[in-house]
Amino acid sequence: MVSTEYERRIAARFATFDQDGNGYIDRADFNAAAKALLAEFDTTARSERGQALYIGAEAFWQGMAGIADRDGDQRITREEFVNGAVKRLRDNPDRFAEIARPFLDAVLAVADSDQDGAVTIGETARVLKVLGVPEDIAATAAGALDTDADGRITEPEVVTAFARYFTVPE
Repeated sequence: MVSTEYERRIAARFATFDQDGNGYIDRADFNAAAKALLAEFDTTARSERGQALYIGAEAFWQGMAGIADRDGDQRITREEFVNGAVKRLRDNPDRFAEIARPFLDAVLAVADSDQDGAVTIGETARVLKVLGVPEDIAATAAGALDTDADGRITEPEVVTAFARYFTVPE
């Protein structure tokens, strides 16, 4: 795949993070995602899981800003996002996974209604819908995350898929 096609695909993924659609990613986008997830799963911000989600969102924001915010203005433009993915993550998807892991772990804890360490396909689809994925795609994507077909989605399945989606051109 040529670099321009890779860049086009990564640019399309930018919207996943730009929660308010204002053309850049910033801390407010991560906070908005956390707030929406807490509301969807009826979890208070002051609870242990709520606090972990906000802490994970902040860590994810800081990691992304460190990779992509080249001008230091605390906003990541589409161009900065694409350049960060192409120059810093394309050859090292595990780096992106490590940046995202605290947030993803916290999201799973919030969505895990029975607190057994895994989420159902339905709970995963709810998370994806809250984050802006259309309902039909969310259900399909959630099912695809269950790589061992046990009806449960665990942290390794989510982190691996997330890193691949944002760093690998498939």
